[in-house]
Amino acid sequence: MVRLFKHYVPHTVLLLGLIDFVLLMLAGEAGWLLRLWQIDVQADPDVQRLPHLLTFAIVLELAMVGVGVYGADALRSMRIGAARLVVAISLGVLLLAFVFFMLPAVTFWRSNLLYAMAFALFALFVVRVVAGQLVGHDAFKRRILVLGAGPRAARLAEVARRDGAGFTIAGHVAMNDGAVVVPSAVNRADIANLNDHVVRLGASEVVLALEERRNALPLADLLRIKTTGVHVNELSSFLERETGRVDLDSLNPSWLIFSDGFSAGRRLSSGGKRLFDIFVSAIILLVLGPIILLTAAAVKMESAGPAFFRQRRVGLYGQSFEILKIRSMRQDAEVGGKAVWAQKDDPRITRIGSIIRKLRIDELPQAWTVLKGEMSFVGPRPERPQFVSDLETRLPYYTERHVVKPGITGWAQINFPYGASVEDARQKLEYDLYYAKNYTPFLDLLILLQTVRVVLWPVGAR
Repeated sequence: MVRLFKHYVPHTVLLLGLIDFVLLMLAGEAGWLLRLWQIDVQADPDVQRLPHLLTFAIVLELAMVGVGVYGADALRSMRIGAARLVVAISLGVLLLAFVFFMLPAVTFWRSNLLYAMAFALFALFVVRVVAGQLVGHDAFKRRILVLGAGPRAARLAEVARRDGAGFTIAGHVAMNDGAVVVPSAVNRADIANLNDHVVRLGASEVVLALEERRNALPLADLLRIKTTGVHVNELSSFLERETGRVDLDSLNPSWLIFSDGFSAGRRLSSGGKRLFDIFVSAIILLVLGPIILLTAAAVKMESAGPAFFRQRRVGLYGQSFEILKIRSMRQDAEVGGKAVWAQKDDPRITRIGSIIRKLRIDELPQAWTVLKGEMSFVGPRPERPQFVSDLETRLPYYTERHVVKPGITGWAQINFPYGASVEDARQKLEYDLYYAKNYTPFLDLLILLQTVRVVLWPVGAR
């Protein structure tokens, strides 16, 4: 993993992204030169085309990130990867048309653009055919040695077996810190030199997964391992890095307190985020206002009741506010105002409501809530007070998700389907805590881009 602005990016994804960017630059150049050759015109020096090529490559790269070309499912499946690649290139054409309109100095000729797109599709597809044979192969995964053989170590082994895991476990060492549940573990007493054992296994990292750390922490061994260049990590930090969420099963308060994150030095970035929220929410209300009004009229015609509805939600630091949405359920969806989890194929959703939920049109009026400053575009989804009161008693650290302003989209929304139970809320909380702990403008940008994938493939809409 490579850490960029406090967010971890897999080596394979970063390398593939860099290769793709180079290929896009070359495809743009090839399209340009082919067209000049066709009309028998001498090519200008390459440096004069550099702004055009950079614009072409950057816009398409952003489109690829947005539609999920670098997602684990797209990297494992050629069918999914190829489909998303075609969608990304198509979306990139539309974005480039807008960019060329705003910045005529970097425009491509239409024929140049057509050739460049064809070259790009071919080159990117070939790279994915090759990458598909390599991604997931153990030879390209990092090897780790786990100190511990109890339930925490078994939890790590479970993560390693999942599709898309970027590491493989080279071995377990039982440290006499509790019950052994990993049968293949080697007892520490049977290892003469732990440092030599790490070298023999070819491990590049040692992960502490001890059940009881008092009197069990092998400080001398760890110091020796660390000074030989092998990285030593604690289970919670390792799982945060590998999964993109804060693992509640392995979490303890001291780790949350002493690990980096929840930085107070966010005033500048928070100010920039607020300016972005004001600017974009104002544009949405002005440009998409007619769509909101037409949808509201359709909702009003289909079923009795108001087209819009307000609902109390819990926001920053536990303060309540009212959220505004287009109504997608029947007027009598909740008898007596009692909060009920939304379910798959929920019978309370109207026909138009089903459509606008999948397209996220029902969320558009929330731009007004963002403009007022009660929400942001990116952040944990605000929950209803009834749910919050219940979840705070059932889930540890649930209150900590309220240290950042709630949002329309968020890290949990792009990584986990719609939550409709306490267990779903627990898993979404792990993503929300990761966001609250590691918030940066870079992470916000990543979430906004990947929200495009959620809208195009609305697997979590209910």
